[in-house]
Amino acid sequence: MRAFDRVTAARAADRLTASDFIKALFGDTFFELHGDRRYADDKAIKAGIGMLGDMPVTVIGLDKGKNTRERVEKNFGAAHPEGYRKALRLMKQAEKFRRPVLCLVDTSGAFCGIGAEERGQGQAIAENLMEMMTLKTPILSIFIGEGGSGGALALAVANEVWMLENAVYSVISPEGCASILWKDPEKMADAAQCLRLTANDLFTMEVIERIIREPKSADNPIFDSLRNLIVNTFNKYMNMSDDELLEQRYKRFRKYGRTTKVFSFGDSKEEAKEN
Repeated sequence: MRAFDRVTAARAADRLTASDFIKALFGDTFFELHGDRRYADDKAIKAGIGMLGDMPVTVIGLDKGKNTRERVEKNFGAAHPEGYRKALRLMKQAEKFRRPVLCLVDTSGAFCGIGAEERGQGQAIAENLMEMMTLKTPILSIFIGEGGSGGALALAVANEVWMLENAVYSVISPEGCASILWKDPEKMADAAQCLRLTANDLFTMEVIERIIREPKSADNPIFDSLRNLIVNTFNKYMNMSDDELLEQRYKRFRKYGRTTKVFSFGDSKEEAKEN
């Protein structure tokens, strides 16, 4: 499948949302929490506490919505600064009570409107990046659709990052990249190939730790195995000391870019040259 086909699949209107994943994984145990205690409650981020078996988990999801009304209400998954501040508030709460944090990411990027910028969008994202790097509780981020720019990264400074087969993760959209590089947004398929934004690309480059099979419905049996996988992963990190946990997270990001290959735009992995 071409890279842009993955982008199209990640944006599909019938794709499962963060709300679907929360319902499938946590059922009726999920209790939603609201507000950043400063300005408002951003519905683009659905967050709260749920139970995975006997384990309480703080859940934070970027949610695009299922229909037109929901998508408008949730701003198509483009969070405002108050959304990221709500997420950080709940992450700090999770740290206090030693609850692991599960982030579900599906966004084309943070909202870039005038109001969001006036209320400190850049600062809100930067604070999340800084605080998540030193958060003394395990963090797992799963990309369930689009992962666009800082809006996605603000919930992805984690001990592990997983992606669904057709999820994407990139610094910029293919359309935006094509507009900058070639002054032609119609070259978005070429840009998608160059960006190496697919789960397979990112797994090969060791940016993510795991690729998850695509669930076709909210009651798909894959959620049972995914639930067990999440619990086992959290248990592994919960057994670490604070120093070990933070050191693992630090080293995970420090190894980015350490590769024996030099990639050029348009090259396949086989065509890459040795350093």
